[in-house]
Amino acid sequence: MIQVSTDKKKLDIPFIQNFLKDIYWAAGRTIEEVQKTIDSSVCFGIYLDEQQIGFARVITDYVVFAYVMDVFITEQHRGKGYSSILVSAMMEEPILQNIKIWRLATKDAHFLYEKFGFKALAHPERMMEKIV
Repeated sequence: MIQVSTDKKKLDIPFIQNFLKDIYWAAGRTIEEVQKTIDSSVCFGIYLDEQQIGFARVITDYVVFAYVMDVFITEQHRGKGYSSILVSAMMEEPILQNIKIWRLATKDAHFLYEKFGFKALAHPERMMEKIV
């Protein structure tokens, strides 16, 4: 049975950190850093028969802006529609329904997010970033 939960007590922090530490967007992230990001975000764990198989989080002010981060499904569970279930749960989460602008960055999952209305920035020339 597949289930998505926003209960942070259910999250397997070592599992999340173990995945993130080796992935391109979060390489080297420590368990302390993972915990801090979880504490500061709306989090979604996805579970198959009570075992966590994926994760996602949203940084938000609950009104204007939300940024989707750290979305993953473990390798052995990919290709079964679980990422769509996870993203759908995020988009349908009641506490996130008033948000007007959603953003994310992806190198290789455009096909997933397009199903939920995400598209390339309308005005990328207005966007700036600072990376340290």
